[in-house]
Amino acid sequence: MVTGYSGHYDGSPAPGVLSQVAAAAITIAPGDVAATRTTFAAEPDIAAVIIEPTGAHFGRTPLAPSFLEFLRDETKARGIVLIFDEVVTGFRVAPGGAQGLFGIRPYLTTLGKIVAGGLPGGALAGSADIMEQIDFAASADAGAEKVGHQGTFNANPVSAAAGIEALSLIAETDVCERANEFGDNLRYCLNAVLAELSMPWAVYGEYSSFHLFANSKQRDLDPSAFEASAVEPDKLIRADPALLSSVRLAMLVGGVDLTPRFSGWASAAHGPDELEATEDAFRFAEQTLKTQ
Repeated sequence: MVTGYSGHYDGSPAPGVLSQVAAAAITIAPGDVAATRTTFAAEPDIAAVIIEPTGAHFGRTPLAPSFLEFLRDETKARGIVLIFDEVVTGFRVAPGGAQGLFGIRPYLTTLGKIVAGGLPGGALAGSADIMEQIDFAASADAGAEKVGHQGTFNANPVSAAAGIEALSLIAETDVCERANEFGDNLRYCLNAVLAELSMPWAVYGEYSSFHLFANSKQRDLDPSAFEASAVEPDKLIRADPALLSSVRLAMLVGGVDLTPRFSGWASAAHGPDELEATEDAFRFAEQTLKTQ
């Protein structure tokens, strides 16, 4: 069962995914406790639940930690494997990832990006009874067939060295805290620009993330007091691609690049100069749009 993760899944088979595989996956709206309970009751053979613990795309559709607690209790009671996709959140929201911050431990965790110090690599972590199935010695001792574990970059020494250095910085310094603080300041400054220009949009997010709510329905809102969780997920992320493209191009003129959907995250390397440059580029972009 899928309740949201760092990629996407809408029930249709992507290129290379068998239709039978797609049909076996059940999608649930993020944070919908009633729908999740109903699905658990109707589908007693669910093997696993995978979710990005801050909400898909690093909180672009925010998720309350209470929903994670609910999933932890329900999956444990039913013998279902709870999987946290911490490819983005791992070592970013906090040194222990989202599970460390919220105090909720899944059975399995997928990790990527920073676990290899930005070089190619990833990791799977989990409880011993599951992980021992891919362990040569443990499988032999149990008289079980080892589950195959292929990977182009398995045991790559360069990725391993970069990962050790990155994880040491995360564990021993305040890089997570600094990145999250910059994210707070960035969202505040961009929303101040929107309020200054009377633009009915909002920049939201948590930790080091930022996302643009382009308010396609033209709701009456105050950017500084916007609550993303009060908007339905599909409406929260809905925006005119041409409009977002125009914003991005205008920001590029100001020397700042963003993702095509005006969504991303900051790092500890960002400081006052980057904050000022982003604020100036955003003001220029919004002023330009208003004159079109």
